[in-house]
Amino acid sequence: NRPLCLSWSFGLRSRMLPRNVHSLGTSSMNQRVEDCHRHDEAYGYFLPIQTRWQDNDQYGHVNNAVYYSYFDIIISHYLIRYCGLRTSLLTSPMVGFMVTNQCTSHKPISFPQVPVAALAVEKVGHSSVYYHLALFPPKATKELPSVNHWDLRDGFFSGHPKLVHFDSLACTNGSSVHVFVNPAPRKPTDLPEDFRRGLLRLVSPASV
Repeated sequence: NRPLCLSWSFGLRSRMLPRNVHSLGTSSMNQRVEDCHRHDEAYGYFLPIQTRWQDNDQYGHVNNAVYYSYFDIIISHYLIRYCGLRTSLLTSPMVGFMVTNQCTSHKPISFPQVPVAALAVEKVGHSSVYYHLALFPPKATKELPSVNHWDLRDGFFSGHPKLVHFDSLACTNGSSVHVFVNPAPRKPTDLPEDFRRGLLRLVSPASV
């Protein structure tokens, strides 16, 4: 059975436990959350990623640093396509700074595979957004995923029939935090309501 995705609050209970027990409990909880975010059911939005020959390293698989660029692509793509983010400094009322990135690799992929990137939102603050991300490789079958122009332009949401062509367990998963600021003074700014609504569509089941 797949792990149940839940958020846990330790509060008073954690303060009452001996330090070593609290540490073990926290480690166990973190592992459960990590396992949860390896499954495709934890994500709401998916985007096929065309790997490139230059992505491979000398060992013949995608270099670990390249996964961050894949995650950046799906975040930027969703914000532009579904949240109305304007990317020109001349017209945009806000700019997003990526303040933290984390990535865990479980098994390699390589060019010319076409994996699907996945995006979920854990939390939307006044000016910040907490993301969960993953990369799911195509299944090892003769029938390769069929990716067309519309998939690359629009991506697809959870439940889409094309997801059956990809593994349900991520080869890589991670997290990122965006902080949005005013372009000129570069101070945190409140997220517009329509922008916030687009993000709330992807609130992860793990954060409920």
